[in-house]
Amino acid sequence: MYTRILVSALFAGACAGLIAGILQLYFVQPVLLHAELYETGALSHFGAVPISAHPELPGFDLMRDGLSLIFTMLIYTGYGLILLALMSLAEDRGAVISGRSGILWGIAGFVAFHLAPGFSLPPEVPGVAAADVTVRQIWWFATVGCAAAAMWLIAFGANWMVWGLAAILLLAPHVIGAPEPEVFAGPVPTEIAALFAARAFGVGLAAWVLLGCFAGYFWQREGVYADATQSA
Repeated sequence: MYTRILVSALFAGACAGLIAGILQLYFVQPVLLHAELYETGALSHFGAVPISAHPELPGFDLMRDGLSLIFTMLIYTGYGLILLALMSLAEDRGAVISGRSGILWGIAGFVAFHLAPGFSLPPEVPGVAAADVTVRQIWWFATVGCAAAAMWLIAFGANWMVWGLAAILLLAPHVIGAPEPEVFAGPVPTEIAALFAARAFGVGLAAWVLLGCFAGYFWQREGVYADATQSA
């Protein structure tokens, strides 16, 4: 069982992480680098001289971008381990795990790890004012935990009381409120910040859908292989 989870997670995480990394390099990183020009003062939002909305940015860097791809693959392999452990528990409860059903698992993972915390604590560009990082991390982990539990209750709950509890878990962190700075400030134009958040969410959704699909597919495939080996 553990070998099946590990092998499936390695394949699913590597495939989804590689694609996610490429999407981040193409869609997210240019926006991030653009924002860093404002953070360093190379560009000024309210400068007297008009500045192009599409400045020349650093090109492909083998070391930086290669490491970024590797780290993304490792991160999604970790996510894959969590996802497949939960898939294993769900299969024991009678759920059918496949590439197609894995898409729903991926969407649930996106809601738990990206959408739920991002609803009140969205992805931030460099240079913006922010609350203490430790407090934000505590809130983020608590929100992810509540959202993950809510997704499980929605999927496997059997009555309205359980589903109501799931709704409370989803809402509670946002009713309490995410940590915020005393004042909002930053040199980056709001248009760039909004584009960064939108693309981060978009790439995150695509990556989690792929991770869920790959995880379900490899889990099913490894199961068929194990059954065939035992029969032989």
